[in-house]
Amino acid sequence: MSAPRRLGVEAGLEAERQLLARVHAGEVDGALLCWRPTDRALVMPRRLARLPGFLAAEADCGALGWPVALRDTGGEPVPQSPAVLNVALAVALPPEEGERERIEAAYLRLCEPLCDWLRGFGLVPGLGEVPGAFCDGRFNVTLGRRKLVGTAQRWRRTGDGRLVVLVHGALLMEDEREAMVEVVNRFYQGCGLDTRCRADSHVALEEWLSAPWSRVEGLASLFGRGWRRSGPPCDVAA
Repeated sequence: MSAPRRLGVEAGLEAERQLLARVHAGEVDGALLCWRPTDRALVMPRRLARLPGFLAAEADCGALGWPVALRDTGGEPVPQSPAVLNVALAVALPPEEGERERIEAAYLRLCEPLCDWLRGFGLVPGLGEVPGAFCDGRFNVTLGRRKLVGTAQRWRRTGDGRLVVLVHGALLMEDEREAMVEVVNRFYQGCGLDTRCRADSHVALEEWLSAPWSRVEGLASLFGRGWRRSGPPCDVAA
């Protein structure tokens, strides 16, 4: 992979759905997609569209230049823009694993190659929650105890009982933290929610590495190596 695909946010979300559909249909056991948005949107789970005040909050976000887009994975609102690298991995996991083990295994299949990639530049990534970060979770990838990558999952079961997951990571490559936090907080405010995020809870890769987009080449191969430890190589979407 020389560069991530350039897609509009809605097109990127649809490409991730198609990635999951390929694995769900049994065409491949695993597939990877790396993409970079060509536009901006505040992406959130469909369930948030049922919040009181959603329509007014959606209009406020649009006025700031961040139209709302709905995704199939869980979590909380996440800003998408050309500053973000998206990494989506769809895999079939053994049905005999317990639910907790499946969820953690899926996150680690995404996070471990990302951490290996960052270590290759001499960085020291971590995993964990970051107070004040939007869409916070145990499987954030962090640098300097600030959130670099947010993650989410979506599960499907096939007719023969196989379990298939799409696990997604949004990696902030360029520093757009202030604008991103502003729109997330505007959404929460418009819905009458008390949750607020802080820009200093996040970090962009360019704050640690120069020319971060030039470093993306070779990232997909790390997922290929990781896949071969427990199954066939992972397809990389063109």
